[in-house]
Order: sequence, then structure tokens, then C-alpha cells
Amino acid sequence: MSEVTAVPIRPIAKGSVTKLWIGLAILAALSLGLVYIGQKPIWTPGRSMLYANGKKPGVITLPSGVQYQVIAEGAGPSPTKEDVALFDYRGTLTDGTVFDQQQSAAMAVDGVVPGFTEGLTHMKKGGSYKLWIPPALAYGDKANPGIPPHSVLQFDITLRDFKSKEEIARMQQQMQMMQQMQGQGGAPGAPPHGAGGGEAPPLPGM
Repeated sequence: MSEVTAVPIRPIAKGSVTKLWIGLAILAALSLGLVYIGQKPIWTPGRSMLYANGKKPGVITLPSGVQYQVIAEGAGPSPTKEDVALFDYRGTLTDGTVFDQQQSAAMAVDGVVPGFTEGLTHMKKGGSYKLWIPPALAYGDKANPGIPPHSVLQFDITLRDFKSKEEIARMQQQMQMMQQMQGQGGAPGAPPHGAGGGEAPPLPGM
């Protein structure tokens, strides 16, 4: 089994919206997300914390044991497991230790630990949530850099956008066609640059 890292997703470089989503598709294809380590639930101080946390006002406990609290609702539909999401996040342990944080991070919704996936599928675009993931739906009894075994993972998440993998594939095809057209001096059958046909349309973001 490949080594599991503490970084759930990687940030993507700035650029055009099209290039942004194509970059997300590449990240998803390379499976750069968190890896699920299936573990049976055991009673730990973390699970005791979740039990108490679930009694707080505004905290919703799902049947799986994942908990979330809506800070800002957002609007529109929620992402599915077939989508790629773009969001900001901050991950901490129950003692407040920050183990990871990113702005404009990207991931396939189904490419991370189940608890993170489940939390995302309850969010809406523009929404901000607090998320608590029990060890059994995170890293279980496996230690990771900055994350001890049997750790409850806490996240502050703002969902910025999401698209289906099919949408990203179409955008990638369009980008490739535009690059080919630019390399040929215009659309098929069009006059070359400077021959009365005008300049080829620039790529988005250029």
C-alpha cells in the first residue's frame, strides 16, 4: 500500500477558469487525495469527544458518525461523489493543533477519506461548515505526520465551486482544440495570420 500523507488535497496554480478545472481533473486522475484506511470503530477519547460534541446546539450527527455544523448555508445543489470540488480548508486535531490548511484546494469528492467525502456532499456552493470525522472514517489506527493514531479530524471548510468530471473533460477537449487552432493560425479553412482573416482568438486567461 502506498504511503498515506497528512495532506488531503493539493493547491492548484492560479490561471484561467478553464485551466483551473483542467488542473483539478488531472489531480483527481492522479488520485492525490486522502486514502481510506478501513478500521473498526473503537472507544477512544476522540469518540468520547464526538459523543459530547454531538449534544451541542447546531451540530448534526449523521448515521455514519460524521458530524457537521453549518456556519454559512450557501446556495444551490450539493456536490456528488462524481464531482470535483474547489474549496478552502483548515484541518485541526481536537486539541487545536493545525495539521494542514490550504486555499483554493482541489480534489475529487470520492478521492479522499469517507468522512471528508460525506461532509462535502452535504455542503452547498458558497457554504462554510465545521466538520468532525471519527477515526474509523479517517486514518483509523494509522499514524501520519502530525496526526496520531485514532485521531478525530476537525475541518473548517468553505466550498467555493464544484463541477462534474464530465464537464471538466469537455472543457479539456475545448482547450485542446483551441490550442490546435492557435498553432495552425486559426480555425480549419481560415486564412493564416495577416492574410485578411484577423488574429486567432486568444486562449482564456491569456
